[in-house]
Amino acid sequence: MIYCGIDWAERTHDVALVDDTGQLLAKRHITDDAAGYKVLLELLAEYGDSEENPIPVAIETSRGLLVAVLRTGKRKVFAINPMAAARYRDRHSVSRKKSDPGDALVLANILRTDMHAHRPLPDDSDLGRAIAVLARAQQDSLWNRQQLANQLRSLLREYYPAALAAFAVWTNGLCRPEARELLKTAPTPARAARLTRTQLQAALKRAGRQRGIEAEVERLREVFRDEWAHQPPLVEGALGKQMLALLIQLDAACTAADQLAEAVEEAFPQHPDAEILLSFPGLGIQLAARVLAEIGDDRTRFADARGLKAYAGSSPITRASGKKSAITRRWVKNDRLNHAGYLWAFASLRASTGANAHYRRRREQGDWRAAAQRNLFNRMIGQLYHCLQHGQAFDEAAAFPTGVEEAAQAA
Repeated sequence: MIYCGIDWAERTHDVALVDDTGQLLAKRHITDDAAGYKVLLELLAEYGDSEENPIPVAIETSRGLLVAVLRTGKRKVFAINPMAAARYRDRHSVSRKKSDPGDALVLANILRTDMHAHRPLPDDSDLGRAIAVLARAQQDSLWNRQQLANQLRSLLREYYPAALAAFAVWTNGLCRPEARELLKTAPTPARAARLTRTQLQAALKRAGRQRGIEAEVERLREVFRDEWAHQPPLVEGALGKQMLALLIQLDAACTAADQLAEAVEEAFPQHPDAEILLSFPGLGIQLAARVLAEIGDDRTRFADARGLKAYAGSSPITRASGKKSAITRRWVKNDRLNHAGYLWAFASLRASTGANAHYRRRREQGDWRAAAQRNLFNRMIGQLYHCLQHGQAFDEAAAFPTGVEEAAQAA
């Protein structure tokens, strides 16, 4: 066989081809454009790459146009972790020398010697990969929105505590359209105290509020006109301008999060696995899309449920050496899937009597809250693997037989 290694960069890439004996057959320096990709494909074809016998490729990334070009056909592309590649480099030289052509050669040799120890990129469908893009972008937008909201809250604490008190009763607080519209109307506490009922009503209506406006107006006027400590007028005005600049960023983040959520709601139900995922308690469209984005729809990606659990970071790991042995949670995992798993486990406590009973049992056995949720996620994702492999929807009685019996007895 022939193996290919590619050391990628922003503008150029280095390519190396080796045979079974480790002999360097060819090396190229290509550009990151259509012309460079054509040179790469022609080089692979020159050394026997075909639809029936594709040359495997190792590269230190799983994204980008170069990877998209390489994934055409049945060619296997291996995304090698850069830290793993660095360890392999030490096997060939201890002088710590490094070069881009040398790194490409190391990547090719990784496949030659240890291809069985690495997994190729999953063969997900185009729809599955599109949902992954949207779900991850929506998750990133939520994290960005929360970060900006925290910055705004910290700034308001310095000069505008009345706003924080006024918006504390609303879900999502500063991210609510009403809160952002009121801050635009009155960027300082002095201006907020002078707002009339008409101005407050107009601000709430501009934000889209339709019910309970009169009661909210009276509550807001009372909060804004209460006695609060103030910064000097010039300082307060400057802080108000800083707040408005930050508010523009928060507005954009909220709009992006809403638009991406709509895109996910439009794309996810079209996927064949959507019905199975949504049958699980605690999974709505957004959270189910995040789970699908990370596990993909390639049924051969994980050899068994244990592999998926390890990938999600829900199963424990044992560290044993000599007389010492410890069982701990996993640190190396898919962080996005692990984050979705905690939300899934928490939401399932109300949606499933069996899941709630399982969680309570773990707590009674001495688990901390996070450990009990992780154990519940571990069980749920194992059941998800089974359902996806067999095309079955979630069955509460089969998933938690003990919990269903306990709930029936309690009733």
